[in-house]
Amino acid sequence: MENREQEMVERLEAATTLLERTSRWLEERQGALSGEVERISATVEQSRREEELAERLVAAERELAELKANAAPAVLSALRRTVPAATVETLAKHGVGDGPVDVRTLDAALVGLSLEQRIAVKSQLQRAGAIA
Repeated sequence: MENREQEMVERLEAATTLLERTSRWLEERQGALSGEVERISATVEQSRREEELAERLVAAERELAELKANAAPAVLSALRRTVPAATVETLAKHGVGDGPVDVRTLDAALVGLSLEQRIAVKSQLQRAGAIA
């Protein structure tokens, strides 16, 4: 009987040793798995951020294209360097010709026009770069 008890004690000790090893291995594996989960979640968050940034880029490019399309006529008219024919005729009647126009000469030529007309003529000449 004593031999049987001795064998059982040895078996229990061996089983305890195996359980301790298995427990340590499981703890190590648990630590490794949690690290992998953290890396996976970080990757998912990064890909979401990339998608968000890509969407914002597309929206910004669309807005820029719209602004360019809407601004093109305004830019072209601002770059226009010609004066309407009616303005040229009015100035020619008062002796003001091509080239830069002196402001005092221009004021004298526009005396017969209303205030709004004078402002319109001056702004046209200024856009055309003809006012000195």
